[in-house]
Amino acid sequence: MNTIKASVTYGDWEGTAAADESDGVKMRDLLTQSGVINTDEFVVAIELFVGESHNGKVEKPHIQALLLKKDRFDSAAAAIKSMPDTLPLRKVRVDLTLEEFIGLFKRFSVTLSRSGLDLVGRKYE
Repeated sequence: MNTIKASVTYGDWEGTAAADESDGVKMRDLLTQSGVINTDEFVVAIELFVGESHNGKVEKPHIQALLLKKDRFDSAAAAIKSMPDTLPLRKVRVDLTLEEFIGLFKRFSVTLSRSGLDLVGRKYE
């Protein structure tokens, strides 16, 4: 069973991410140009994955998008609320550079903290 949550082999670091959608090219545009999304599907989640790095060299990243058979946000949100725990999503993969991925957003932020310290949402001085 798959889960909508970031995971890696050892999980030494965990965290949160947030992004503002671009005014230019959007995720749907990228998936349409790649020929992997249908007109009646809506992007409900995306995952950026970068494999192992070796001596400072990073493998080419890819994204996996999770698609729901609904054509827009409102119908997707209503459908998800009415569904049981397991969602009928289709996963598609697109290879791209980190620059291409980050370029899909106006602003992009990732925060990682050591796993097991439960720091997400904590205030600090």
